[in-house]
Amino acid sequence: MSVEPALDDANVVRRPGMLRLAANLSAWIMRPWRRYSLASQFMVAGGLVAFFAMLLVSLLVTTLIERAVTRSAAATTALYVDSVVAPLLPDMQKSVVLDDVVRRALDETLGQGALGSRLVEMRLWARDGRILYAKENSLIGQRFEITSDLARAFAGQMVANYGHYDILDPNAAPPSGPLLEIYNPILQPWSGEVVAVLEFYERADDLQAALAGARLKSWLAVAAVTALFFLLLSAIVLRGSRTIDRQAGDLAARVSELTDLLEQNRALHARVRRATQRVTSLNESYLRRLGADLHDGPAQLIALASLRLDSEALLAEGAARKTREGEVEQIRTSLGEALQEIRTLCHGLVLPHIETSSFRGVVSHAIDAYEQRTGSRVERLIDDVDVSMPLSQRICVYRFLQEALNNGYRHCRQARQSVVIERRGMELHISVSDDGPGFDPNEIKAGSIGIAGMRERVESLGGSFDLHTSPAGTKLAMMLDIEEINES
Repeated sequence: MSVEPALDDANVVRRPGMLRLAANLSAWIMRPWRRYSLASQFMVAGGLVAFFAMLLVSLLVTTLIERAVTRSAAATTALYVDSVVAPLLPDMQKSVVLDDVVRRALDETLGQGALGSRLVEMRLWARDGRILYAKENSLIGQRFEITSDLARAFAGQMVANYGHYDILDPNAAPPSGPLLEIYNPILQPWSGEVVAVLEFYERADDLQAALAGARLKSWLAVAAVTALFFLLLSAIVLRGSRTIDRQAGDLAARVSELTDLLEQNRALHARVRRATQRVTSLNESYLRRLGADLHDGPAQLIALASLRLDSEALLAEGAARKTREGEVEQIRTSLGEALQEIRTLCHGLVLPHIETSSFRGVVSHAIDAYEQRTGSRVERLIDDVDVSMPLSQRICVYRFLQEALNNGYRHCRQARQSVVIERRGMELHISVSDDGPGFDPNEIKAGSIGIAGMRERVESLGGSFDLHTSPAGTKLAMMLDIEEINES
């Protein structure tokens, strides 16, 4: 009693392992199959199925044709033989023995004419399995076991077999060539009762040729219909497979494109985030520099003027008029210089007409202001670019041109400068170049906010900034996406 649960547990343990093994084996077998396209899989699997279906249908059709042709030929021959032989037979209900006169009549009838040339063997059977007549005299009177075909004939059915011959005499050689075996029941004329069965064998050369032709035609017809059906299905599957493959390729390309765009979007977001952080730092640096400029410039001059207001030359009662006027003039000069520096700083901070200017107006204003301030001349190579830019991008372009031109002038006043603006598809490229001696970018101080400020301004708007410098000159370039500009 304790053995059965152990065997059940063992079966339970083995069954998942066998299932996993079967699943792994199935996956290993199907792995190469999945490498092929749907059309190729259908061509292979469908071709095999169509081939075996064609074989089965052809065998079934040829079998039915063979039976129909055999039965038709046998019925014709049986009717002819019955019409010739039956009248020669006596009343088989009264006597089942054929006398010599009947036998000689049968011999003469079966040995002459077309029937004699076609008839190979004939046997007349009684109900008890005794042979009443046969071409082989040694068989007459012998009793044999009743076969199934003979029993069916005694039941009233005509039986026909192609290519079959019953050998009753073991010493006799079977006849050569194709034969048609026929069991024809002999009926009593007035009662319709089967009283004997006539078994005869007919040469079937014509029947063999007819069956061969029928087989060939049926095979060709089935093969043609199967091939046409398979070709039509193959064309439909091939078109569907190509559509699926094309859509799969388009989907894969779309997914790849979206993946790339997602990665680019992530990179842009990260770059914009870093640029925003650096812009915040740069703004603090700008504020510190502005505070330093105000402290070192106007504040010092105003402080000097304030100190002069408390000088003895102005406060003393006995100070000479000329001395007082001189001090007042010094105070006026200091205050004037302080006011001029404040105006200069304000001019650098405020961008006049930027809000209402177009892109070309912003570019022209930046270059014209630089030329008026420095007396230099800038070569302009500007395409006919007409784009609608928001204020943030226009300020970026203005500051880029302003800072790039000022840097070039500050480091080499004698250098020739040029501004190139061109549109490349959906991208706007702006560059400022000079033929100065160049500089080493590695020597730029960490606290310098000129080039760093330009880079951060451009990248914070999703653009790109490039710096190329050599002994032959320096080139600062920026790129903005027009599509992004128009969407913003």
